[in-house]
Amino acid sequence: MKFYDLGLTDALARRCESLNFTEPTPIQKRAIPVILKGADLIGCAETGTGKTAAFLLPALQKMIRENKPGVRVLVIAPTRELVSQIEEAYRQLAPSKYACVSLIGGASVKNQCTALKRGVSLIIATPGRLIDHLQRGTVDLTHLDTLVLDEADRMLDMGFLPAVKQILAKVPASRQTLLFSATMSSPVRSLAYSIMKNPEEVEVSRRQNVTAETIEQLVYPVAQESKTALLLNLLETNNFERVIVFTRTKRSAENLAHILTKREMKANRIHADRSQSQRETALRDLKQGKISVLVATDIASRGIDVDAVSHVINYDVPEAPENYVHRVGRTGRAGNQGQAITLVAPGDELAMRGIERLTEQQVKRVVLPDFGGREPAAGGFSSPAAGGFIKAKSFRSFRPRRSRR
Repeated sequence: MKFYDLGLTDALARRCESLNFTEPTPIQKRAIPVILKGADLIGCAETGTGKTAAFLLPALQKMIRENKPGVRVLVIAPTRELVSQIEEAYRQLAPSKYACVSLIGGASVKNQCTALKRGVSLIIATPGRLIDHLQRGTVDLTHLDTLVLDEADRMLDMGFLPAVKQILAKVPASRQTLLFSATMSSPVRSLAYSIMKNPEEVEVSRRQNVTAETIEQLVYPVAQESKTALLLNLLETNNFERVIVFTRTKRSAENLAHILTKREMKANRIHADRSQSQRETALRDLKQGKISVLVATDIASRGIDVDAVSHVINYDVPEAPENYVHRVGRTGRAGNQGQAITLVAPGDELAMRGIERLTEQQVKRVVLPDFGGREPAAGGFSSPAAGGFIKAKSFRSFRPRRSRR
């Protein structure tokens, strides 16, 4: 199936092909025809499945065909990083005539107001900054045709429901509403049906908490005091291409980035205390290969959209099992092979069991005695009989498989 088979114009279909989008993804195949016919849509799909293009392409086609002035499309997303990625995707797809602006905290309000005055067809915004502009009177949504809520589950998790309701009161009732979410919880479903008219539901996978088959997952048991040593050994004895190291705290991210830089590794970090421009620079440098290691907190686990990430290393086991899925989903994207490594100290084993229950997968363990690694006691989350262990005398005798390009 090609993009023009979905009802897109030849011009947009050719644009997709020029960007090497050779075949629509499952979410695109199912969502684009629904959106093109004007129906409200609930789309359940993880990041990395092509959902951004699934709503941008039909919205852009309608925008071009009708060729009306004013803001025609509003996309609301929970984080600055996601807004920036959607903006980048839109600029790749859209003719320059149909301008867009991103409204995010940490960026210049003055520059945003200037862009709005020049006129834009599409706005991509975080809830807080959009409300700021609505209160200033710098955003006019009276001509809005299409409203998109992206990553609605995360939006609710971050406490944005009151802000979303405040925004909804400012948009026309006669609009098309599209809601995308990685999970379809009761609060998300309740929100969807309270703001939509007979929505059609599209779900690309019924098991939302599984990790992609393109991701090899490994657990390295390690003594708490040896975690940094093991991380350095992993990075220094393997030719990893692009790595994201996840930590629980901003302080850990700063410390690790400092240590890696001191070891002459090309590294940077992103977390809540980094400015928007610093985050964007770090992500851009990772994409362009200027750095090979990005240290990040969970604020970025669903905000990093880099197809060429070869490895994810969980320096800290995430507190919420769902965050594990989002973290490891930063690798093995767009059909590439990836590897996710989790360092598990003795105090993390219960959390790791919770992750395995959620994903319904046993993760292989690589036991390295040199770093305090031990097989779990009876009742642990895997067993030798089940093939859950790989024993290695030292790290150099076991090298994780490099991702196939």
